[in-house]
Amino acid sequence: MTIARVMLFAAGVGLAVAQSKLEFTKSLQTTAKSGTKFYSLLDEKSAVAEAQKNLAANPKDAALLLKLAQAEFSVWDDKAAVATLSKAIVIAPQNADLYIERGHRELPLREFTKAREDLKRGSEMNPKSMAAWYHLGLSHYFLGEFAESAKAFGHAVDTAPDTDEKINATNWYYASLRRAGKTEEAEKALEAIPPDMTNKAPHTKFYLNLVRFFQGRMSEADALPPPPPEGNKDPEKELVYDTVAYGIGNWHLYNGNTAKAQEYFRKIVKGQVWITWGFVGAETELLRTK
Repeated sequence: MTIARVMLFAAGVGLAVAQSKLEFTKSLQTTAKSGTKFYSLLDEKSAVAEAQKNLAANPKDAALLLKLAQAEFSVWDDKAAVATLSKAIVIAPQNADLYIERGHRELPLREFTKAREDLKRGSEMNPKSMAAWYHLGLSHYFLGEFAESAKAFGHAVDTAPDTDEKINATNWYYASLRRAGKTEEAEKALEAIPPDMTNKAPHTKFYLNLVRFFQGRMSEADALPPPPPEGNKDPEKELVYDTVAYGIGNWHLYNGNTAKAQEYFRKIVKGQVWITWGFVGAETELLRTK
């Protein structure tokens, strides 16, 4: 699985998710420290059922277990996906992708320490995997380990296979360096995205807008998409808002405007797409200030 596809699932814009219109099940995934409970979505496309059916014919096949995990997290059942990946790791303990995927799915469950360990192991087993470095960077970031996060995202930029993924990683690399107090290094990091660089994947446009904002090439108002309307059932609308609103709020935070930052963060956590990195980041920042 490429990092681009992994990120689509992480961001909640997989086809099964987009068509679900946020119809939740009673499958509790995690409870935030604030007390908010997060649930998985209905398996409207029967993706999980189909993957389970395929696995039944060969339950010791690690590749089929990985496909089941992918189906599970396409409907935000990250808890089940982690359990499935754990079974796969018992069968194929030298498969780096399994540790990387499990660490990835532990992140939205707010199990940042477990994710860090899995992703660290995955990056050691496969140092050329951008997915390993990118998500390792997120685990450090959510734990407040910003210098370590910057190192991981630096590797993610270096191992990015295309411009879209370089843009995605540069956004977080810059943010991590700023949070680590390394302003000059952060400004230099933005040089990886020259003025003529464009995105190809539609979702990357929002990360590119953030980078242009950081570079002073785009205003805050132009970079920020409209917030999702009240009663929104389209995860895509919330996803793009969470992505950019967190990045801008974070920018205000490390530039000393805590009140403005928290204004953005509070808007984000009123939403329902709890698996986005913007949502996780906003929730984490609000908890740090309590």
